[in-house]
Amino acid sequence: MEIKGAALLYTLAGLMITFAGFSSLLLVLRQAAGAKVSMLDRYLARTVMTYVFVLAAAALLPTLFALYDIQEEWIWRISSVLFALPMLSLQVTYPQRRRKVVGKGPPPAIFAIFVVLGSVVTLATLAGVLAGRQYAAAAYITGLTVDFFTVIFGFLSALDIIMLQPVDAPELPAPH
Repeated sequence: MEIKGAALLYTLAGLMITFAGFSSLLLVLRQAAGAKVSMLDRYLARTVMTYVFVLAAAALLPTLFALYDIQEEWIWRISSVLFALPMLSLQVTYPQRRRKVVGKGPPPAIFAIFVVLGSVVTLATLAGVLAGRQYAAAAYITGLTVDFFTVIFGFLSALDIIMLQPVDAPELPAPH
């Protein structure tokens, strides 16, 4: 059973995974410039990759559920809940997690787009799909797409921040 929007979901998942690989170059760029990998470098790279993998999983969920012949209305509802819970958790705790790792919260633009806009979009996606409207597939896919673009914004902003760090930025302590 093919569901509405399946081709777009597959395309999004492919783009997201490609982007995750590309974002890992963030660490390599700094090292290539002769810098040590800082706590901020690692934290931002890990954060971007975590978000992207949650988004990619969310892009694959509806087609996975369709394999079990679940009613399409329920596919979107279940997928939106399974997407929104971890994504909202990541979005709203980002400032605290960042502060814990690097000692300060995100810059205002990152907070506004990555945290606030991302959270609002995720909540709107969940509410729109759970409301049982005619366009649940469109609401779900739109939410994933906009959240993906907030991650891209976060990545580009992180890249600017990282490239402005001094070459001898403090390294992360060795894991225990």
